[in-house]
Amino acid sequence: MKSALMEILACPACKSKLNLESPARSGDDVVSGTLRCTKCGEAYPIKDGIPNLLPPEYRDRPASSLPGAH
Repeated sequence: MKSALMEILACPACKSKLNLESPARSGDDVVSGTLRCTKCGEAYPIKDGIPNLLPPEYRDRPASSLPGAH
């Protein structure tokens, strides 16, 4: 994830600002860490440079079982 994305990302749950916690970086890329909402406190993991902004109840489910999947 490019560090510049922090300017446009918002919490999917409440639309508030996200803070980056415990980032591991490679140049300008964030490779791992946590995005935490400043309002509701929800945490979203970053793994292998990809932020997982799914609600917690959907994070560990296969994509085929998510709502709207065909």
